[in-house]
Amino acid sequence: MATDTLTSTKGATGAPGGPGGLRRLLLDNGALTALIVLVIALSALSGDFLTTDNLLNIGVQAAVTAILAFGVTFVIVSAGIDLSVGSVAALSATVLAWTATQHGVPVPVAVLLGLGTGVVAGLVNGFLIAYGKLPPFIATLAMLSVGRGLALVISQGSPIAFPDSVSHLGDTLGGWLPVPVLVMVVMGLVAAVVLARTYIGRSMYAIGGNEEAARLSGLRVSKQKLAIYALSGLFAAVAGIMLASRLSSAQPQAASGYELDAIAAVVIGGASLAGGTGKASGTLIGALILAVLRNGLNLLSVSAFWQQVVIGVVIALAVLLDTVRRKAGATPVTTGGAPGGKGKQAATYALAAVVTVAVVGATSFLHTGSSSSATPRMGLSLSTLNNPFFVQIRAGAQAEAKKLGVDLTVTDAQNDASQQANQLQNFTSSGLGAIIVNPVDSDAASNSVKAADKAKIPVIAVDRGVNKADLDALVASDNVAGGELAAKTIAEKLGGKGKIVILQGQAGTSAARERAAGFAQGLKAYPGIQVVAQQPADFDRTKGLDVMSNLLQAHPDVQGVIAANDEMALGAIKALGSKAGTSVQVVGFDGTPDGLTAVKDGTLYASVAQQPSQLGRIAVDNALKAVQGKKVESTVKVPVKVVTKDNVAGFSG
Repeated sequence: MATDTLTSTKGATGAPGGPGGLRRLLLDNGALTALIVLVIALSALSGDFLTTDNLLNIGVQAAVTAILAFGVTFVIVSAGIDLSVGSVAALSATVLAWTATQHGVPVPVAVLLGLGTGVVAGLVNGFLIAYGKLPPFIATLAMLSVGRGLALVISQGSPIAFPDSVSHLGDTLGGWLPVPVLVMVVMGLVAAVVLARTYIGRSMYAIGGNEEAARLSGLRVSKQKLAIYALSGLFAAVAGIMLASRLSSAQPQAASGYELDAIAAVVIGGASLAGGTGKASGTLIGALILAVLRNGLNLLSVSAFWQQVVIGVVIALAVLLDTVRRKAGATPVTTGGAPGGKGKQAATYALAAVVTVAVVGATSFLHTGSSSSATPRMGLSLSTLNNPFFVQIRAGAQAEAKKLGVDLTVTDAQNDASQQANQLQNFTSSGLGAIIVNPVDSDAASNSVKAADKAKIPVIAVDRGVNKADLDALVASDNVAGGELAAKTIAEKLGGKGKIVILQGQAGTSAARERAAGFAQGLKAYPGIQVVAQQPADFDRTKGLDVMSNLLQAHPDVQGVIAANDEMALGAIKALGSKAGTSVQVVGFDGTPDGLTAVKDGTLYASVAQQPSQLGRIAVDNALKAVQGKKVESTVKVPVKVVTKDNVAGFSG
């Protein structure tokens, strides 16, 4: 409860204007103190941080998490938990897009249906908890899975274009004020009013403080829980619609893992997981801390892997600071506050703003005249670094950047289209010379690329294109053509006859769709090949092992496997055991180092290699040409190659 109005049990340590009073003020507002320290530190470390564009970016990037977190605040204050908000957000946006664009439902009605979906999901959670007596963790965990599954079922695993009239929610007013920031502020005010000024708000604190006492005092606890979880679902639906508006499409895999960010924002903001304390203002500050931290680490070119470590440490430190404050004798005032409490809180925020502006203004002199540099600066946003193929793209790009004297910043979107949009926004506001993007989804990246185009920053796409946006160049191999080659390779190895299974990529990604289309197209020429099963294994080796093990129970006589990447192929090989390379032939995709090793060993018959290092190298070359004003080909194709045991010795990706 770091940002709540607080009173001390031991009295003030100094006059309000003295050093002791300031220390007391900062200690009593732990999350606010942490945010101030972060802003000052990042302003000192990066000259790109304290710009109007970047500060607006931070607001946009905090918006979805903050709106989700406002809803989660209601639940945590009442001593509950809601793990389903990310999935409910994706489901609500998918319902809106599906009904409006594919079934002709008027957009206002579709919006109500999307919001209603969130409310219904929340009511189901509340019913299971209040009347089914399920622990909140279990009930909302079940809804997490159900919501995500329904989003995938409705969308068939593919993004659905968002109605243009709703997509404007992701735009700006007057060309500079982002609508998501306005929506975040409005929803924050609604949450604050609900908590402080309504009967249900007071009920949340009562239930969280002591549920049995609340029940004995006449409070209808079960009905209140229904309303609390319904509110959480409603806020999740609003967040999902805002997210889809930014991406111009409803992504069935959107907001994956956002429930953890929302919970973290609430806890960083001072709420107790034991219930009874929490405030909307604290939650907003918690969401801003996460957004500022991610934005600053991007600007400082911190490794994507270290970013996760740093964020975890900061979360722990923020909560630890709150613990220190409590031990120092501060007692949170939750609902109404002491007389004059609101004036004191306003004074706290005003003092914080004055201190921050003063110190940041002083640190800004550190960057005077330091922005000019003869070294070209570029950003590379990869869809994920949890896959050897994209690690090789990074390696090729970094090697070429070093050779050409280019300062290259690499970020990892972790297969999250929204996170990639944030990273691209950061690149644009930093005024980089060029941006290289490997899109998580070709549709979702369009708005971010348009913003870069508007800022006159050249954009090069690598491996996957960007729809509805102008690119300076696309450096890619053809996923569909590669899929056809994989199908031809397995069919010819089996003599044109046999039973095969297909391990598909992560549902909703363009690479998975394109490769699957290539497999289907290629197999049309071989009617003797029977596809007995197709299942997604999410481009993951462990899931490839599990899915293949399951399929072997139903189809023990399978003779071939096509996997949409080498990682899944290697998992399938593990499941097949001694059958791999003997009675069952496996074909992978990407030509990763581990995949090529398996080809040498004979367990993997072939891999359709895309030469990822070449993709990264050529992308940097073309980006530098664009920065220098030289002519760049609109499409640069890197040929795919079928690598088998016969030619693997001479192949290098």
